[in-house]
Amino acid sequence: MPTLSKILIANRGEIACRIQRTAQALGYRTVAIYSDADAQALHVQMADEAVNIGPAPVQQSYLNIDAILHAATITCADAVHPGYGFLSENPDFARACLNAGLTFIGPSPEAIELMGSKRLSKLAMLDASVPCIAGYQGSAQDDQTLQREAERIGYPLMIKASAGGGGRGMRLVHQAKDLLANLHTARSEAKNAFGSDELILEQALTDPRHVEIQLFGDSHGNLLYLGERDCSIQRRHQKVIEEAPCPVMTPELRHAMGEAALNAGRAVNYVGAGTVEFLLDRNGQFYFLEMNTRLQVEHPVTELITGLDLVAWQLHIAAGQPLPLQQTDVTLTGHAMEVRLYAEDPAQGFLPQTGDILRWEPAPGVRMDHGISEGQRISPFYDPMLGKIIAHGATREEARRKLLRAVEDTVLLGVTTNQRLLAELLKHADFVAGDFSTGFIAEHFSEIPPQAASEDQLTLAAALFYQHSAGKHPQGLAGWSNNTASPSIYRLEVNGETHTVSAAPLQLTLDGRHVTLTLNGIRRRLPYYLDGTELWLPGLHVTNRTQQVASRQAAAGSGTVKAPMDGAIVDVRVSAGESVVKGQLLLVLEAMKMEHSLTAGMDGVVKGVQVIAGDQVRNRQVLLEIE
Repeated sequence: MPTLSKILIANRGEIACRIQRTAQALGYRTVAIYSDADAQALHVQMADEAVNIGPAPVQQSYLNIDAILHAATITCADAVHPGYGFLSENPDFARACLNAGLTFIGPSPEAIELMGSKRLSKLAMLDASVPCIAGYQGSAQDDQTLQREAERIGYPLMIKASAGGGGRGMRLVHQAKDLLANLHTARSEAKNAFGSDELILEQALTDPRHVEIQLFGDSHGNLLYLGERDCSIQRRHQKVIEEAPCPVMTPELRHAMGEAALNAGRAVNYVGAGTVEFLLDRNGQFYFLEMNTRLQVEHPVTELITGLDLVAWQLHIAAGQPLPLQQTDVTLTGHAMEVRLYAEDPAQGFLPQTGDILRWEPAPGVRMDHGISEGQRISPFYDPMLGKIIAHGATREEARRKLLRAVEDTVLLGVTTNQRLLAELLKHADFVAGDFSTGFIAEHFSEIPPQAASEDQLTLAAALFYQHSAGKHPQGLAGWSNNTASPSIYRLEVNGETHTVSAAPLQLTLDGRHVTLTLNGIRRRLPYYLDGTELWLPGLHVTNRTQQVASRQAAAGSGTVKAPMDGAIVDVRVSAGESVVKGQLLLVLEAMKMEHSLTAGMDGVVKGVQVIAGDQVRNRQVLLEIE
C-alpha cells in the first residue's frame, strides 16, 4: 500500500488550484509546475513548491513528460495528479510515472489506452453488453470500406476521430455525396490534433441529451456510481452548462444507466475516478458515447448533490484505501448547476480573448472554482476557460436562480467573457423548463449580437471620463464625489460604434473600485476600471475618442490587418506586391488551441507583410497592409 506525502500536480489553472485545496486540507504537500507564461499564476502561488518546466507552448511545458518527471524527482514528490486535459489521458505518461516509482492518481495505463480509442473502447463495450449506437468501428480505414459501411448505417451519420475529443475530427454528414470530402477533412484534423487519423462512423441521433455517469473504483475490486450529470448545453461539442441530476431522469433509468456504467468499468478493471458518457434519446433509450479516464471539469455538481469530495476520494484510492461508501449508501440531495466562464467573445464567433484581468470579484454565496487573480495576463497559449460558477439549491429552479444571479454579479473587467451568453442561456424559457438537447445553443443562439451600450451606461461613462480629465479623481482615491454642473461633449466608442454623449451632471461617489450613482431615481453601485481613454464597466469596454480627429471610416479603408488577439502566426499565404481580393485568406493565427483565418477586407495590392510563420504577436499588432 503506497504511502503518499507530497503530490505533484501536472496541470495548471483552476483544476490545479482545486486539487491543491483538497490535498493541502488533507495534510499533503503540493508541488506546482508552471511555464514561463504562468510564473505568477494563482496555482503557483498556492503550492508549497513550484518548478518551472519550460517555455509557454504546451509541447515544451505541460506536455513535456521528461520535464515533469524531473520536477517530481528534484522535489521528492511521491505521487502525480494529472488533473484534466494535457497528459491526463495519456497512457505513456501514466506508464512513465509508474516506471519512475511515482503513484499515478488515476487508472492503469492499460485502461487509459483502451478507453482513449473510440474504436477499441466501443468494441469492448459491445462485448460487455453496454448499449452502443449502430455504426462502424472496424480496423479497415480505406475510403471504399467507409463508404460501404456508411450506406449500411444510413444518413445522417457522424464521422468521429477514434483518438479524439472536443469536437475535433468530428463531422455530421447528411447525404452520401458529402461523405468523401468530410472523411478527408476529419482525417486531416484528427491527424494534426491527435497523431492518429483513425475514424469511426456512427448513426446520428436526433436531438439527444448528453448524460454521463460518475464512476469510482478501488484496487480492492469495488466499483460504484455517484448519480448522473446532464451536459447537453454544448457548443461544438464543448460543454457550457452542466447540472445534476438530469432533469428528465427517473429512478429506473438512473439504475439502468448506472449498471451499464458499472459494466463498462468492470470490463477494464477500472480504478479511480472515471465518467461513462451516454447519449439519451427522447424515448428513454441510451447509448454509450465514450469513457473519460480522469476527473471531469463538471465534477463539482456531483460533489454538491452527494456531499462528497471527489478529489479526496481520488487520493484515498491512490493510497490503496477502499471506497468510502457502498452503492446503497449513496444519496442525492437537491440540485446543482454549473457554468463554464470562458475568455471568448460570442458576438465574434466565440473568438478567444486575451488581455489583463483588471478587476476580479467572484460573486458571493456560490462555489467558484477558478485559477485567476487581478493583474494576471490571459495568454493565447492555453484553453480559454477561466473558471466555473456552481450553485446548489433544494430544487432545480432554486439552483438555476442562484446561478443566474451569481453569473450576473461576478465581476471580471479587462477581458471579454461569455458571461452575457451564460445569463441568457439560464433565462431561456426552454432551459427553465428543462426541455433541451445538445442542439440547444445552435438552435436558439446561432447569432449573438454584440452588447449594445444603454443610454444610462453611456451617460455614466461620459461622467467618469469628465471627472477623470478634470483631474478631480486620481485613480484609486477613496470617497471622491462629483457634484459639478458643467456639461462636456464626448465621443465614445463601443463595439466599433461611436456615440456622442453629454457628460450631464451626476452625483458620483467613487472608492477606486466602484462607482455609486443615482440615475432616474435609482441608486446603483457598479464596478469599473478607468485607465486614460479606456473604461471598463460590467460587460462593456468604452474608448474615449473625443480627441481623435481621424474618423473610423477612414481607418477602416486603410487595408491594415491587425491581430485580433495574442497568438502565433502559423501560415502566411501572401507576399508583398501580390494582388488580393476581398475575402481572400491572408494569414492563419493560432491562439488558445484554435486556428483563426485572417482575410482581406478589400481588393488591392499587398504593400507589406510584417510577420513570418512562427512569430508570436500581440493583440492589435499590425500584421499586413493592403493598398
